[in-house]
Amino acid sequence: MNDTFDTFVQKSMRTLELDKVCAKLASFAVTDAAKQEAMALTPSDSIREVNRLSAETTAAFEFSCRKGSPSFSGVKDITTLILRAERGGILMPAELLTVAALLRSARNVRDYRFRDRDDADTCIDEYFSLLRPDYDFERSITDAILSEDEIADTASNELLSIRRKLSAAQNRVRDILARIISGPNASKILQESLITQRSGRYVVPVKAEHKASVPGMVHDVSSSGATIFIEPMAVVEANNEISELLSKERNEIERILAEFSAAVFARRDALLASYKMLCTLDLIFARAKLSVELDARPAIINEEGRFELKKARHPLLDQKKVVPIDVSLGIDYDTLIVTGPNTGGKTVSLKTIGLLTLMAQCGLHIPAAPGSTVSLCPAVYADIGDEQSIEQSLSTFSSHMTNIVEILARAEDNCLILFDELGAGTDPTEGAALAIAIIERASSLGAKIAATTHYAELKVYALSTPNVENASCEFDIETLRPTYRLLTGIPGRSNAFAISKRLGLSDDIIEHAHGLIGKEASRFEDVITELEKNRQKAEEEQARVEALRREIEQLTQRARDRERHLAAEKARAEAEAREEAMKIVSETREESRAILADLRRMYAMAQGELKSININEDQAAINRRLNDMDSAASASESAPEVPEAEVPTRPLVVGDHVLIVKMGIDGIVAALPGKDGKLQIQAGAMKMRVKPEDVRLCKEVKPDPTAKKPRRPVSAAEAQKVLTGAIASGVTNRLDIRGEAADGGIHQLDQYLDNALRAHLTEVTIVHGKGTGKLRDAIRSHLRHHRHVKSFRPGIYGEGEDGVTIVTLA
Repeated sequence: MNDTFDTFVQKSMRTLELDKVCAKLASFAVTDAAKQEAMALTPSDSIREVNRLSAETTAAFEFSCRKGSPSFSGVKDITTLILRAERGGILMPAELLTVAALLRSARNVRDYRFRDRDDADTCIDEYFSLLRPDYDFERSITDAILSEDEIADTASNELLSIRRKLSAAQNRVRDILARIISGPNASKILQESLITQRSGRYVVPVKAEHKASVPGMVHDVSSSGATIFIEPMAVVEANNEISELLSKERNEIERILAEFSAAVFARRDALLASYKMLCTLDLIFARAKLSVELDARPAIINEEGRFELKKARHPLLDQKKVVPIDVSLGIDYDTLIVTGPNTGGKTVSLKTIGLLTLMAQCGLHIPAAPGSTVSLCPAVYADIGDEQSIEQSLSTFSSHMTNIVEILARAEDNCLILFDELGAGTDPTEGAALAIAIIERASSLGAKIAATTHYAELKVYALSTPNVENASCEFDIETLRPTYRLLTGIPGRSNAFAISKRLGLSDDIIEHAHGLIGKEASRFEDVITELEKNRQKAEEEQARVEALRREIEQLTQRARDRERHLAAEKARAEAEAREEAMKIVSETREESRAILADLRRMYAMAQGELKSININEDQAAINRRLNDMDSAASASESAPEVPEAEVPTRPLVVGDHVLIVKMGIDGIVAALPGKDGKLQIQAGAMKMRVKPEDVRLCKEVKPDPTAKKPRRPVSAAEAQKVLTGAIASGVTNRLDIRGEAADGGIHQLDQYLDNALRAHLTEVTIVHGKGTGKLRDAIRSHLRHHRHVKSFRPGIYGEGEDGVTIVTLA
C-alpha cells in the first residue's frame, strides 16, 4: 500500500476494524513507544517487508511457547534525559535509576536469548545482539542511588566522611538538648519535653513567660504566641557545624550526580541503541502474544492475487464461539457473490476477508488454519454499511454510491474490493443492474471482489458468468437460526416463505405469494432448494466416509502396534536365549580348565615331580569347540538355520535328535526325565537338563556322505591318558643350585623360570640348601620382584624345609 494513507483508505481500514486489532495489540506491549507504534500499525505493500515481519512474529511466538516472553518492565523513554545530559544538565536520582533499569532490562533480555546456547539461530537474533548492557555502570548507579530521594553513604569516600561528621555533630546537639529538656526546671520552662527543628537548626519549645530562662536565639513563635522556639547558646556552634556539613553534603551529592550525568552522556549511543532495540523486541513479542490469544498462524503471502482462507475466524469475535469459514478468491474465480438472509453472517464474512488481509500485510499472524494464503494487495477498499438499518432511503443509497464512485476511481490490478449489499437502497431492478455493471467494471480493472446481496439477478449472473462464483450463508429452517457457515458454490435463499410459514402465516397467503413472484423466479428458487438438499446429502455422505477412514486408520495403527509388540517380544526371547547359551558356554569353559588343571596336579602327584606336559593340542581342540558354541550363542538374527523340528507325536526315547527351542541348538536325548522331571540332553560337549515341553523332535535328514565329520569331544579319561603319556623334554619342576654364588644362582634361576613358563608349569621347587643363608636370602629377595612369580614359601617337612623354596608361577 502507499506509504501515506489518505482519509479514504484510512476510512476503509476503520470500517474493517483494523484500529481495534491494533488496540488489542497495544494492550500486549509494555513500553510506551511500542504501544504507540502498535496503534499506528499500517499494512505494507512490500512482500519482502511483510515476510520479514511475519517471520519475526513467528520466531517470537516459538520463543514464547518454549520459555515465555522476556520482561520489558522498567523500560522508559530516555531520549529527553540524554538530551539534557548532552547540554550539561545534571540528572536527578530518579532519572539515573531509569537509566539503570534500562541497562538491567537490556541485560536480562539479552540473557533470555543467549543463555541457552543450544537454541537455533533466528531472524530476531540481531535485535538481541544489538542490546548493549553495561553491568558495571548499572551496578555503580544502583549502589550509589538507593531511591529517588536517597543517596548511599558509599557513593563516594568524601560523602561517607561528611555524613560521619554530620552524624557526630547531630548526636552532640541532641545530647546537649536532652540534658536541657530533662533538667529539674524543664517542666516549668518548656512547653513540651521534645527536640525539634526550625530552619534546619535544632531548637526547644519554651513557654513565652520563661523566655529569659533559656538564653539563645529565637527561630520561631507559635501562632498563639504561647510557645517560643529557641536555639540554646550551648548548641549554636554545633548547629553551625551541622549547617556547614549539610552544605558540603549537598555539594558532594551534586558532584556525584554530575559525574553520573557525564557518564550517561558518554554512553548515549549505546543507551539509545538498547532502548530502541528493547522497544522493537517489545512490539515483536506483543505480536506473538496476540497470536497466542487468537490461536493465529502465519499466512502464506503471494503477489498473484490468490486468497485461500481455511477455517478463518474474525479476530474481534469470541474465538470459542465464532464459526470459522473457508473462502477463496483469485484461484478459480475473481468475484464472489454472497447471498443469504439477514443476520446470517454475510457482513462478518466480508470483514473477515478484508481484516485478515490487512493483518497479514502488517506482519501479524491471522486466526486461520495453517496453509492459508493471502495476496499482497496495493489497497483494500470496503463499502460496508449497517445492513440492519431501518431506513433504506435515497440518502443512504447516495452515501453508498459516493463510496463506490471513489473505489472505482482508485481500483487497480490485484486490489481487494468489498461491497456490502451492493445496489441496495433503490429500485430492485435498477439496483441489480447497477450492481452487475459495477462488478464488471471493477473486475475489468483487475480487482478481486467479494460482494453481498439479496438480488436474485446477481445469483443468476454468478451462475451464468465465468470467473464469478456464488456463495451463501447457511440458515437452519428448523430452528430459524443462521449457522454462520459460508458455503461456496451454492446461491443463498432469502427463506422468506419458509420463515413466514414457521412463524404461523397461513398456507393460502404463502401460496398466493408464490404465484405472484412468477414461474421463472419460482423455478429458480426450487433449483436452489434442490441444490441445498443435494449438498446436505453429500456432506452427510462425506462425514460417513470420513468416519470410516478414521476407523480404518485406527485399526491399521492398532495392527502396526501389535506387530511391533510381537517383534519386540521375539527379540527379547532371542536375547534371553542367547544370554542363557553364553552362560552355559562360559560355565563349560571354566569347568574344562579346572579339569585340565586337576589332571596336571594328579599326574604330578603320581610321578613325584611335575614335568612339562604337551597337552596343547587337546586343549586347543576343546577351546575350538567352546568358541564354536560361543559364536553360535552370540549370533544375531541372521544366525544359521536350526534343524527343522516339530512337537513330538510320540514319547521321546534315548537317542532321539531334538531341538532346544529357547536356545535354538540341537542335541541328543541322553537320559529320560528323572525325579526333577527334566530330560538330559547331550549338545556337543555339554550336557543340559531341559523340560520336555521346551524341546521339539527334529525331522530326520539323510546324512551327506561328503560332509566332514565333526571332531569328537575329548573325555576326561582320554585327557588323563594323553596327560600320562605325553612328557615334554628337558624341563622338570625342580632346580638345584646348591653351592652356587648368589649372582650365578640368580642367573640360573631366571633361565629356569623362563623354561618352566614355556612348559606351562605352575609350581616349581628351588633347592638352595641351608648353609649360611646368603644364597637363600638372595633367591627369595629376587623372587619378590619377579614379574612371573605369583607367590613363594619355604618348604615344609618332607619337602626340604628351609633348604628349599616352593614357587607358584603366575
